[in-house]
Amino acid sequence: MKDYRTQPAAAIPKTQGVKERQKWSVVIPAYNEERYLAETLASIAAQTIGDAAVILVDNGSTDETAAVMKAFAEENPDRRTVILSDLRPGKINALETGIAAVETEFVALCDADTVYPPLYLERAGAMLGNAETDVAAAFAFGVYSDAGPLGAWFTKTKGAIIASLWPKQGHTGGYGHAFKTAALRKAGGYSAKLWPYMVADHEVVNRIVKHGAVAYRRNHWCLTSSRRAGRGNVDWKLHERLLYNFTPAANKDWFFYEYLRPRFEARKFFNANLRRRDWEPPET
Repeated sequence: MKDYRTQPAAAIPKTQGVKERQKWSVVIPAYNEERYLAETLASIAAQTIGDAAVILVDNGSTDETAAVMKAFAEENPDRRTVILSDLRPGKINALETGIAAVETEFVALCDADTVYPPLYLERAGAMLGNAETDVAAAFAFGVYSDAGPLGAWFTKTKGAIIASLWPKQGHTGGYGHAFKTAALRKAGGYSAKLWPYMVADHEVVNRIVKHGAVAYRRNHWCLTSSRRAGRGNVDWKLHERLLYNFTPAANKDWFFYEYLRPRFEARKFFNANLRRRDWEPPET
């Protein structure tokens, strides 16, 4: 069987000395995201940390996603931009390919339909600290782009309170994850062999907390697309989410690998199901 994991669509080589001065890589997987990707990339280009490497992984798009990626690379010739192609269906596979290409101390996993404020990477870096600190991950709260000031305040405040009560589990989606690269790799990263199902962003937290703490801050956030509000048919059930929240950290392995895995398997609740997008509003 042909292995599509590391088929490079294009690559912009590193500038001299870039490995020494860079601390951040941003990995963005994308499948048919031409409607949103350019705005996401513009927000990454506007970061106060201006030299972050950008690793883009086209997950077999059939629209103009690849063209948007290429345009970004051409418009930012001084930035290390790598464009890869992974044709195996599923965001998990694209993330695995992108993470394998990271050469920096920190890595942010960003979604192609999310806008990141200019201080996003700077704040995440302050939360992660240095190699001596025990923080392995810095997570941002997701605010719907149409939430308004009051809705944004409520989302961030509620998230901060919940995270303080349950510090060893996930309280935000994969759009808001940043890690020490070494810790993420020790935990196994994103891998279909380890977890090919939905809520992979929560399952990976179960593994990362064994290698360090997860940090949350109320002022660390990003703007997610409001189309996410309609994804109930590809999300876990309410009782499963509640059990996740109230299962002690010491028993999270049981929850994921003995309780949740067979249920998701029976429902064919695989990560690649997100590609169907029957939850997404039609283009206007």
